[in-house]
Formats: sequence, C-alpha cells, structure tokens
Amino acid sequence: MVTAHDRTTRFIPSWIDGTDWPPAGSQASAPGDGALAKHDPATGALQSLVHRGKRPDAERALAAARRAFEAWAATTPVRRGEALRRAVQLMESRREELASIVHRETGKSFKDAFGEAGAAIEMGYFVAGEGRRFYGKTTTSQTPGRWALVTRQPRGVAALITAANTPIANVAWKAFPALLCGNAAVMKASEDTPETAYACAGIFAEAGVPPGAFNVLQGLGEEAGAPLVESSEADIVSFTGSAAVGRWIAETAGRRLAKVCLELGGKNPLVVADDADLAKAVEGATLAAFSNAGQRCASGSRIIVFERIYDEFARAFVERAGRLKVGPADGDDFGPVINEGQLLAMLAAVERARREGARVLTGGRRLDGPAHGGGYYMAPTVLDGVDPASEASRSELFGPIVCLYRASGFEEALRLANDSPFGLTAAIYTRDVDRAMMFLARVRSGVAVANGPTYGSEPHMPFGGLKDSGNGTREAGAEALDVYSDLKTIYINSDPSGVK
Repeated sequence: MVTAHDRTTRFIPSWIDGTDWPPAGSQASAPGDGALAKHDPATGALQSLVHRGKRPDAERALAAARRAFEAWAATTPVRRGEALRRAVQLMESRREELASIVHRETGKSFKDAFGEAGAAIEMGYFVAGEGRRFYGKTTTSQTPGRWALVTRQPRGVAALITAANTPIANVAWKAFPALLCGNAAVMKASEDTPETAYACAGIFAEAGVPPGAFNVLQGLGEEAGAPLVESSEADIVSFTGSAAVGRWIAETAGRRLAKVCLELGGKNPLVVADDADLAKAVEGATLAAFSNAGQRCASGSRIIVFERIYDEFARAFVERAGRLKVGPADGDDFGPVINEGQLLAMLAAVERARREGARVLTGGRRLDGPAHGGGYYMAPTVLDGVDPASEASRSELFGPIVCLYRASGFEEALRLANDSPFGLTAAIYTRDVDRAMMFLARVRSGVAVANGPTYGSEPHMPFGGLKDSGNGTREAGAEALDVYSDLKTIYINSDPSGVK
C-alpha cells in the first residue's frame, strides 16, 4: 500500500487522443503558467505538479473526441459494454493501486479510499451490463401494418466536469454511462484530484476504448472547464459542483440548446422524531454529518430534533462527535478537507454564525499540532441556535459542520426540512410507520430515507435533486442513460395485402 507521504513530486499531464499532453520533455517543472501546484491535504506539502490546461488544450481535446465519435457511436451497445466491462475488470485487479491514488490525493484513509474504489467498480459493472439491455420501446400503431419503435442514439461529444470529494466514484458515475451510450467524452478533472482521472483514462485505453473517445483535461475550472462549456463542440455538459457554477453552465450551454446534466449541492435535513431509537439516530446523524469530512452533496448538515428529546439527543450527539478521530489513517473516522482555501472558508463561515448568535457546541476550529501538522483538518463542528434564514443554515459549507434545530412536532419539522434552497436528500428517524410514510411523501427532495442517514446511493438507483440541487436530470441507475442518449422514434410500414 502506498501512503500519502510515499511519493515524490511528479507531473500529472492531461490525456488527449490516447496519449499524454503535453508530451514528456515539454512538461513544466515548477508551478506557473504551465503547471498547477497540488498539495497533500494530509500534510500541506507539495504533492504534484498538474498540467494547467487552457482554451487551446480544451479545443484539442474536443477535436479529438469529435474525430473519435462516429466510429465509437457505430460500435454496438453490446460491444461498447464489453469494452467497459474489461475496463472494470482492470479496475478491480488494480483496486489497491487506485485506492492508494485516492488516499494520496484526498487525504482520506486508505480504507475509505478502497471502499470508494469498490463503489466505482460496482457502478462500472452495472453500466456495462446495460449494454446487453439498452432498452428502448416497442409499441402499437393505429395504422395496420405499421410498427412503432423507440430507440436510443448517442448525443455526440460529452463534456464531463467532476468534483474532488469522491474522485474515482465521480469518474465512474459520468464516464461509464457517457461512453456506453456511444458518446466520446472530455473529462475536466478536479484540479484537487488530477491523478485519479488520469489513471482511469489509462485503464479505458488499455481496455479497448479507442483513442479520442475518452480524454482527460487537467486545469482550473475557469481556464479549462469554461471553454468546454462554451464550445459548440460539446453536445452534452455534465457537471457536479456548486449551484452558482451550475446556473452559469445552464445559461451558457443552454444558448446553443446543448443537453445539460447538473448534480449540485445539498443542505440536507435529518429529522429525529421523539419516538426514534436514539442510539441509532445519533449514529446515523454522525455518519451523515461527518463521514468523508462532510464533503458529500448528500451530507446531513441540518439535524431537526423534536423538542421533547432535543436536549437528550444534543448531549449524545455532541459527545459522539467529540470522540471522532480525525486523520488520514485507517483507524481515523475522517480525514482532511480537500484544500486550504476550503478549510479557511469553513472557519470564516463558523465565525460569522457565531457573531450572529449561534453557539458552537463542539469544534469550530482548525486541528493542528503533531498529529495534524500542516494538513487541512477541521474539527467536527456542531452549531446550535442557528437562525434558519442565516448563511450557515442555507449555504452548503461542504465540510464537517452541522446545525441543530428544535421542532415542536412533525409539521414544524417538515416545514424546517423543506425550508431550504436545496432539495437533494432527506431522512427521518422514527418508529411510527405512518409518520415515516408521510415524511417520505411530503419532503421536497430527490432522495428520501426512513431510519437511515442522508447518503448511501446504489448503482442501480437514480440520484439527483430538486430546486438548487439540480435541473431534474439523474445520475446512476438506468435513468443515467437518458442523460447521455437521445430518443429516436421509428415507424416501419409494411403492406399486409402484398404477402402471398
């Protein structure tokens, strides 16, 4: 196993048209116009240099994808699925290596990275299997001798823009369905996790995905991602990230009527009713709020507790949060946040909440000292007395920060749960099946859970949200194929009278 500190600084290139870009020998050797500095979240030390892609590089990648598109699209879905299955098999055989890359780039434990690699593999197997189904529809017609069919057809070139929180799972969620549907793709990897996407590109190539059909463009969003969105060569734009950037993408790509898939933020409510199993609710809330350092769009960052058990729950929850171990090792509960800028933004948000009257029940500070060094570690933070209309209640902080709220009963809890600009996931802990069913029906979210945390998606189930959490598209599940393919209605006319 390679740990986060075992590698010397190296250059991570882009992957365009089946080869490294820029070529070896012309790669930058220091941060600057041609390279970005990528720092180790666990230590703050320089970890790698990354190709700083710009508009010409984006155009090069899009042109490579356009050249590869026709031949890849002409390959049958079964054959495309077989190539993707070979890629998944390679991923499975190299699971430890891929987990080591994720561990190194994110600072999360190897154990968690290994689990994330497993989730990416399961997604790959599910999507590859869809190549044997790839369902359309056969139906009837009012006209005798007329057959009515609906089939899928590829859209063209897909621009895939990923986040850093679960880097290899994020690659799998976008790349596998985009490729299965016959599109050629350009993935703009997060600048915080460049090597994960680069390693996956090599695996796709080894599995038989042809040059140019899958490209990885490194760089900053405004320098490398924006040109992909703005280009008429991108027929689909799939983005995971903030609502603000999602709006810009929808507006920019929408002008040319490109297809857009947006998986945006969440400020997800977890309700604890007064009949809940308190121990299970505390544990579920802890996982929802703090696992992966709170860097989940499905993180449970608003915990709404019935008044009758509020004090008891708050004491138990704060005590549990205080026992969490923070660090990059397998014995730790969660690791650092992805970069220093994000950490500083979280600390500033907590301080603003404190000035507005919120109480910090635990945490609210950066962890340092011998165990954490210069890493980007945020203490698990629990806020109480937060105004539901404040920034801390309504903005996605994307870290291990959670707000507690009191509710007089079910109706107020549901109102608080729905009082958010987001609508991604939601959960309730209760023993009352009627109460649970009412919550699941009335909460405004794309995913709703009874007696479990707010996260925990599965490959065969669609994932996405309402309001500022997305634009109605869904990732994962067979529904992901609807993002990356268009429907074609086909009529076949025959003349029954001519049959002898």
